[in-house]
Amino acid sequence: MGSMYSFLPFAVMISLECFDVGLTTLSKAAFTRGMNHFVFVVYSNALAAALLIPFAFFIDRRKRPPLTWPMLGRFFVLALCGVTVMQNCVFTGVNYTSPILATAMANLIPAFTFILSIIFRLDKVNLRSSGSLAKVLGTLISVCGAMTVTLYKGPVIRNVWFLNYDLDDTHDTAQSTIAVKDWIIGSLFLAGASISWSTWNIMQVATLKKYPAELSITAFTTFFASIQSALLTSLTVRESAAWSLKWNIEFISISYSAIIGTGLTYTMQTWCNRKKGPLFVAMFKPVGIVIAGIAGAIFLGDKLHVGSVVGAFFIVLGFYSVIWGQSKDSDSIDQHSSTDPTKQQWEPINTDDIETKQPLFGDKATKGLHNDIS
Repeated sequence: MGSMYSFLPFAVMISLECFDVGLTTLSKAAFTRGMNHFVFVVYSNALAAALLIPFAFFIDRRKRPPLTWPMLGRFFVLALCGVTVMQNCVFTGVNYTSPILATAMANLIPAFTFILSIIFRLDKVNLRSSGSLAKVLGTLISVCGAMTVTLYKGPVIRNVWFLNYDLDDTHDTAQSTIAVKDWIIGSLFLAGASISWSTWNIMQVATLKKYPAELSITAFTTFFASIQSALLTSLTVRESAAWSLKWNIEFISISYSAIIGTGLTYTMQTWCNRKKGPLFVAMFKPVGIVIAGIAGAIFLGDKLHVGSVVGAFFIVLGFYSVIWGQSKDSDSIDQHSSTDPTKQQWEPINTDDIETKQPLFGDKATKGLHNDIS
């Protein structure tokens, strides 16, 4: 029984990656059948808010701090960065490209978070440290991989799942030009989504310190995001017919996004963070690339391109380099703190630890986050 329980976090993380890929695959299927991706974000967040608000009201009633106008402002900004901008960029990118590319580009989040933490003076670089050097090199490698995915689509790899590689380089010139243009646009949107999510990571880490009610934060975030997305969609989508919801794959994908993509996924990731830590959670992100490739080939008939494979390889390599460097720096601070507990240390932001608690705009923002994680 004990061995089965110890295996449970691994099973949960694999399931989480499957859920994430399922969301991008279902949304892509809905978009190809004519659903507007801006409308999709509005409906999915409105449904998520309607489901989460009652649960948050009762579950968090004992630990929820008093709600203030400044805190509502924080929730509004969290919704803007982590949902409205991020989701619209993701689904616009998926609409132009494929789920496998969206999953690969999501592995840029640790690198972008590292860059933002330096800009906001929440981290510092010491090139004499192996951890800092690994994070810098990993960031550069990840960015190079993203540029490869964006600028080089390459020929199609046929029969990839049967290990029978046949590079098909015969494309119609006009169609190829349009496809490459869409690929670049979609890749840029996906990169923008990773930057937006990295910004949300830093803000979420800080907000939970002042408002330690995770479910309530999620409920407020989805509520504000539905309003923001509705305003954005009203400006960008002029056809009233686009707002009509069909009871087919469109309704299924919206329900999946609200229930699985927001509620269940958030709960499962929070549980894994508490049991195994944020580094364990982050290690499973590249697994989604393989799952997305298989799901896209089976359900959407997506073709795998050489540029995607090469770029994804470098993105994953950079991803693990940043994660290793982050772990190395954490171990170094642990050892130093045990010998000199009076000296303050810097600690890099953990990209997947949404439970870490730190003030947002002050209260010694330069203070390390390691003690909060502990």
